[in-house]
Amino acid sequence: MSKKSEVIEKEEVVIRFSGDSGDGMQLTGTLFSDTAALFGNDLSTFPDYPAEIRAPQGTVGGVSGFQVHLGHSKINTPGDFSDVLVAMNPAAIKANAKWIKPGGTIIYDKDNFTDKNIEKAGYEKDPILEEKLENYNVIAAPVSSMVKEALKDFGLDPKSVLRTKNMFALGMVYWLFDRKLKYTEDYFVKKFRNKPGMAEANKAALRAGYYYAETIEALNPTYKILPAQIAKGTYRNINGNSATAWGFIAAAEKAGLELFIGSYPITPATGILEELAARKDLGVKSFQAEDEIAGICTSLGASFAGDLAVTSTSGPGLALKSEAIGLAVMAELPIVIVNVQRGGPSTGLPTKTEQADLMQALYGRNGECPVIVIASSTPSDCFHFAFEAARIALEHMTPVLLLSDSYLANGTEPWKIPEMKDLPKINPPYADKTEIPFLPYKRDNEKLTRSWAIPGTVGMEHRIGGLEKTVKGTVSYTPENHEQMVRLRAEKVDRVVNEIPDLEVYGAKSGDLLVVGWGGSYGYLITAVGELQDEGHEVSLVNFNYINPLPGNVKDIFRSFKKIVVCELNMGQFANYLRIKHQEFSYEQINKVQGLPFTVNDIKEKCIKILEDK
Repeated sequence: MSKKSEVIEKEEVVIRFSGDSGDGMQLTGTLFSDTAALFGNDLSTFPDYPAEIRAPQGTVGGVSGFQVHLGHSKINTPGDFSDVLVAMNPAAIKANAKWIKPGGTIIYDKDNFTDKNIEKAGYEKDPILEEKLENYNVIAAPVSSMVKEALKDFGLDPKSVLRTKNMFALGMVYWLFDRKLKYTEDYFVKKFRNKPGMAEANKAALRAGYYYAETIEALNPTYKILPAQIAKGTYRNINGNSATAWGFIAAAEKAGLELFIGSYPITPATGILEELAARKDLGVKSFQAEDEIAGICTSLGASFAGDLAVTSTSGPGLALKSEAIGLAVMAELPIVIVNVQRGGPSTGLPTKTEQADLMQALYGRNGECPVIVIASSTPSDCFHFAFEAARIALEHMTPVLLLSDSYLANGTEPWKIPEMKDLPKINPPYADKTEIPFLPYKRDNEKLTRSWAIPGTVGMEHRIGGLEKTVKGTVSYTPENHEQMVRLRAEKVDRVVNEIPDLEVYGAKSGDLLVVGWGGSYGYLITAVGELQDEGHEVSLVNFNYINPLPGNVKDIFRSFKKIVVCELNMGQFANYLRIKHQEFSYEQINKVQGLPFTVNDIKEKCIKILEDK
């Protein structure tokens, strides 16, 4: 076998695994990411699923991709363009040709480039020539036939043999980036503990790919990305849905409450329900309802009974939950509604990302019905904002709507697992048993919260429901009382501003341009703004996590910049919201509605154009 001729050290690299939805690209990318994380690299991932459950095999619509960006320093995005593309079929070339860096490496399974598959992908004869990729480092590897040869003595059926071809490709990439096979081999042993033959077959396929890459000169030189310098602690690779679930578990523990989730499965939010349903060992109660309305109504019942209650959904489900959210506002019950946004409207693009549910979150209910709205920014900080959403809901006796999105839900990054002792205690406003008779809508003077009387407490029987009430809990149709209660509920939400942190400016406190984002676009915006600053532009960034109410220092920050541009994955919902709340400023917009995140280059180009426009 030949030896490595050269090892080049790189600061960062982007790799994309792509193939048919049955080719195991999500698992391949996940295993590579886990190995990189265990090695100590910082990373960010972007799984890209086909929208159709059973898209036609070999077509562009059926392509499934997984992109990972790893580096020696802080990584904030999965990357714009890939250094390496692993393509299992011609359709994967078609879907990704424009996302490969000039001169990048393309590894493809030439056994799968049959005339039929080439035609299905929309090519005539040669995808490489037709995409003008012949000047790239193209490795046509006989993946399928090599796997068949490697596993010929394992006694597996042909279908099972071909299922391991993704591991052959992964082995090639491990060679290219000087990665150990041990972590993935340990995974096989655990996954196939009841089928040791399958574990050995996958190991053999992985090693076959590794040694094949070692023997061909086309994959020299290899690359090394050193571990990142990160704070000491215990880390795990986590996606946004799992982080959200664990944030709720931590909040329940700090509040001394049981956690209940009532939800209906919906892409891309289902992972939250699945993660919590698996945690009966921590006292989590989960209920998979027959529909979205039942999901939130069971959570409301759990909240009334004294649990930390949450429900999870996506845009279409949030629409169905709107009346019950109104009930939570009227009854002043603590509940967290998680909306993992996806492309819409209607069924839209169920596996793609978007930030287009903001106006629905703010105003999508009948009557004067304000709710607190919070948005997560990264997969790992979904933990923090789930915890924060639960804290605010419990301490202020009000529903909180937590916005995530498909990119955050499925993307992963290293997460430093916090110590429970470092998290703040949560203090629900329980009713004082000495105050008899109990007045259910008597309020705390500071927060305007009502007390939480758990059913069954002697002397604290009270009415609750969707009809307007007096302070005593009796139904009232008096006009003056209704207006007073409406104003009190709105003021209660407004006063939360006293407990949320000021908006943070990334960069100088004044300058030519302030880039404004919210929620999950943070990683792309902070990277783009950092590069613009390095190029000498007077540009800074603010990224909003608290949407309603907005932080108290917004006006002071905005007036310090000559221009403001709002970047979001919709047609301008947050920009319009800012025009309502802070109409004294002028807002330019950068918008994208393609089911994909921003690219750093796109943001930079548009910001430079705004700076140059007099």
